[in-house]
Amino acid sequence: MAAAALTVDHLTKTFRLHSEKNNSLKMLIAGKKRNRYEEFTALRDVTFDVKEGEVFGVIGENGSGKSTLLKCMAGILQPNAGSVHVSKRMSALLELGAGFHPELSGRDNVFLNAAILGMARREIAGRFDEIVEFSGLESFIDSPVKTYSTGMYVRLAFAVAINVDPQLLIIDEILAVGDVTFQQKCLEKFVDFRNEGRTIVLVTHAMNSVKDMCDRAIWLTHGVVTGEGDPAELVEAYTEMMLGDRNRNEDGSVRRGSGEIQIERVELFVGASETPVKRFRTSDSIRLRLHYRAEKSVPKPVFGFAIEHLGGATVTAPCTRDVGLLPASVSGEGYVEIAMDNVAMLPGTYDLHTSITDFNRQHEYDNLHLALRFDVMTGKPYETGGLVTMRPTWTIQS
Repeated sequence: MAAAALTVDHLTKTFRLHSEKNNSLKMLIAGKKRNRYEEFTALRDVTFDVKEGEVFGVIGENGSGKSTLLKCMAGILQPNAGSVHVSKRMSALLELGAGFHPELSGRDNVFLNAAILGMARREIAGRFDEIVEFSGLESFIDSPVKTYSTGMYVRLAFAVAINVDPQLLIIDEILAVGDVTFQQKCLEKFVDFRNEGRTIVLVTHAMNSVKDMCDRAIWLTHGVVTGEGDPAELVEAYTEMMLGDRNRNEDGSVRRGSGEIQIERVELFVGASETPVKRFRTSDSIRLRLHYRAEKSVPKPVFGFAIEHLGGATVTAPCTRDVGLLPASVSGEGYVEIAMDNVAMLPGTYDLHTSITDFNRQHEYDNLHLALRFDVMTGKPYETGGLVTMRPTWTIQS
């Protein structure tokens, strides 16, 4: 068993919520207007540990206590009861740039912020060029931080935090900072940390990230741990709870959305056949058909499919907007079909989720979670590892 890099033991954190404010010291002393408050328990008797080299996830809806927990782990907040023990050098990516001084240059702030995160000046000097290169702000490093855009500010802060050589990294919803290029650098750095066996605690609303990246996770509900263990199982239970049983159909699918247009059913066909099936073989050609009904005209709807390995990663998630298929409007009944030739998915069980949104992909008219569950059976080429085949060509020379 690996040793614990971080231990949270019966942690409780409360806050005072003041319902009234005294307008003057005189009124407070005279007692004519009492300063009333209620105690709010953000965390109650939270206990868990994170093993060395483990990627540990924390999930829960807004207001569940996730950020309070991370701030207690980072030492920003002190618990009312219980304790947090950290055995490794830690860097917390919670409030980027919290130690930056706007009047100082980027260079001065690198040294200041890195010192706050526990690095000695000699260490900072040795890593300075690497930090600046990672941020991409070489041309602005001697300018005052107050002249930086928000994106530049965040990039420099992230570059400092990620390069202090932590053995324990605590991350709160900030893997996707800056532009697309910088986001890719951040993700690559995260993967490097995981591959190097560093310990990571991750809080995110991106459930696929929890399933794909984490070894274990906990689920917080109103400050109490209501689940701990396998990330895929926790995410499934959390998603079901968030969507609500009232939207669950007899076949296990879950529906949400405003309802101007609805998904009637989804069918899977192999080849040119018009007989719906729920299984096919690797390298078969298939068609997915989404039947819809719109009670009134809906402008520029976007239809999307997402294929997810059972309890695992998303294999593909195409939508009609990706290929410029954007009808001016739809109404009444119809269907959308997507054809996939020579499918590369390997044997296993997969779930199909479908959605209809507005053009911006922000407003959901309908989302049918688990619209169809299907199986892929052995075909050609015969492979057993992974989710898809790359159809390799092998050569052995002796």
